[in-house]
Amino acid sequence: MDLTGKTALITGASRGIGAEAARAFAKAGAKVALVARSADAIGDLAGEIGPQAVAITCDVTRYWEVEKAVQACVAAHGGLNILVGNAGAIEPIGRMAELDPDRWGDVIDINLKGIFHGMRAALPVMTAAGGGTILTIGSGAAHRPTEAWSAYCASKAGAYMLTRMLDLEYREAGIRALSLSPGTVATQMQRDIKASGINEISRLDWSAHIPPDWPARALVWMCGAEADVFLGAEVSLRDEALRARIGLA
Repeated sequence: MDLTGKTALITGASRGIGAEAARAFAKAGAKVALVARSADAIGDLAGEIGPQAVAITCDVTRYWEVEKAVQACVAAHGGLNILVGNAGAIEPIGRMAELDPDRWGDVIDINLKGIFHGMRAALPVMTAAGGGTILTIGSGAAHRPTEAWSAYCASKAGAYMLTRMLDLEYREAGIRALSLSPGTVATQMQRDIKASGINEISRLDWSAHIPPDWPARALVWMCGAEADVFLGAEVSLRDEALRARIGLA
């Protein structure tokens, strides 16, 4: 995939899938805007990638910050062609009667409102330019309840519906909306899940998790015409045939 001349903004770019996505998009030739709350981490990553990367500190739960991040991306790189809504959280993990309501709401703010904020801020720029690609990070948790993950399951289900709504309302305006369901990935989130000791996911052996560069490479592939069959829907890396199609060993 050659993304030379394109600009990608990636939220949650300080670590895990987001950091690997930044590297993958840059390797494909794109200019990248790295967005996260951790200024030091995205600054270091931008330094690693080089002049085609810019680091933008932003809290996705605050719309005005996301809007400013999009503006900063356009100012630095001249436009915005791809948005990767990757910022996400899973804690607190626990049964509903035991959870702090404010912390539960924090997950909704990041995983659901953060996705909407990115879409809302990017749409005017993309539609004015004739189109763009907006990718979200989905989960099997969007489709089935998982013990102790009420906020995560509810927010991921909502984020997937936002992806479908975006496709419904803006495909004719040139917006490509897709969701990536990567399965379990060897990131800090999986370490937090394992530490909780609750539900079957926490008991998986570490070797069961895919490396974070796999979903990163899948996100790059999703920017091409071959992925158009998934517009308004979900790309699942649990599908081994699809993995082969993308080139993931």
